Formats: sequence, structure tokens, C-alpha cells
Amino acid sequence: MAGQVEGKVALVTGGASGIGEAVVELFAREGATVIATDIDELRGPELARRITKAGGKAIFLEQDVTSEERWVEIAAEIAKRYGRLDVLVSNAGIGIAVPSIVDMTLSDWRRQNAINLDGVFLSVKHCLPLMRKTGGGSIVMMSSLAGLRGSPGLSAYSATKGGVRLFAKSIAMECAAAGDGIRVNSVHPGIIDTPIWGKIPTGATGNQGNAPIDPEERARVVTPLGRAGQAAEIAGGVLYLASDASRYVTGTELVIDGGMNAGGVPRRA
Repeated sequence: MAGQVEGKVALVTGGASGIGEAVVELFAREGATVIATDIDELRGPELARRITKAGGKAIFLEQDVTSEERWVEIAAEIAKRYGRLDVLVSNAGIGIAVPSIVDMTLSDWRRQNAINLDGVFLSVKHCLPLMRKTGGGSIVMMSSLAGLRGSPGLSAYSATKGGVRLFAKSIAMECAAAGDGIRVNSVHPGIIDTPIWGKIPTGATGNQGNAPIDPEERARVVTPLGRAGQAAEIAGGVLYLASDASRYVTGTELVIDGGMNAGGVPRRA
């Protein structure tokens, strides 16, 4: 079914790479006008050019999601250009892992919270008024499997993603109480093959030696489906929540993790 978000205006934070990039590309193919924001001023403009060349509608705006001043500017720019906002995907986030929580610096703790939690809060604060003027819409917050269960070395990351999960539920209830037609849900990816794995410090989450973590190798061991997920597979779930196909879905979480949260299966030799 093509055109699932035809005519909608969608904002995707952290849209220059990984899951965000996959969401931006899929939304554009499905008929949305997409605003991709990111701190990456190299990949972002190239993504927008690639989509436009293929016949889609997309622009890139540089954004640090922790800056409230920039959020005011982003919201104003969207209102000026399009006069509406139908979909908000709060995707920007970072992962900082350490062998033990005692090894985490306060500055890293605060930086991760600023991006993963403050950035999501600011996205809702400054986009919700515009979405309410539109008369409804969908907010999708990117959490993680780590927001549903604990993991050694990722306690601080889990704290932020667990916070996103309950923030989404609370805003869903706030919007429902207001009767504004805005649905709010969270997405919880498992092990997904994206560039974030190359940014996790050596020695974190049980990684041994100096080799970077291989998501495919890790997924073969701990994922019932025996492989890492792809960014496009997460994007498909986000598209569902952004589209009218999910018009009766709010305040819930969509887990896309190859079965990890459900349990474990014996690995075949």
C-alpha cells in the first residue's frame, strides 16, 4: 500500500543517519513532506538532495536537540514554510556505555540525559502547539529494548530510554484528555545494525579486547531470530504509527527486537 503518509508534514530528529535516515527516506517514498534535523551538516543536506532528486519532498535543518532556542527556530520555520505539522518522530539519541556505572562521569551522564530526554521533552513542548493547530497527528518517540529491561554497562542509557517510554505514555494521556486528536507511542528497537555500535567504547557491555562491537555477531547469540535488525525494519514500524492505519493506537510501545524481549531459544549448532 503506497502513500501511507501522503500529504502529511513530518519532522524527524536525528534524521541524517541510522534509523532516522531510514525513517526520512521511507516517509518521503510514502508521500510525506519531511523535515530532517541533525547535527551532521554533511550527511543531512546530502540526504535531502538525494530524496529530492528521486522525486520526494525533504529539507534538512541543522539542529542540536538540546538547544531550546533552536527548537523555537525549528518550530517557527516549519510553521512559516508549511503551516502545519502532522508527524513528529523524536529519534535523536546517543548511547554511552561503560563497564560499570562507577566508571561513568557526571558530564557523560548529563550529556546523555540532555540528548535522550531533554531533547524529546523539547520536541514535544515546541511541536505540540503546531500539531494541535493542524487538528491531530502522531508523535513517535524512539526508545529502546533497553527502556524495557536492564543491561550491564547500559544502566544510564536504560534510564533515559525508560524515561522516554513513560514520557510517551503520559503525553498520550495528556493529549487524549485534551481531545486534540494526537496519538503518542514509543518504539523499542533491539540490536539494529546502525553506526551507533561503532561509537560504544571498547570494554563496555561485556565487549572484550580492542575490536569494535559487531552487532550481527552479538545478535546471533542473544536474538531468537538469530540476526541483527536493519534500520529499514524499524522505519516500517514508525511508518505504521505515523499513518492512519494506527488511528486507534496510542499510549503503547512497539517492540521490534527479533524476539529478545519475549525470551530465549537454544541456538542451533
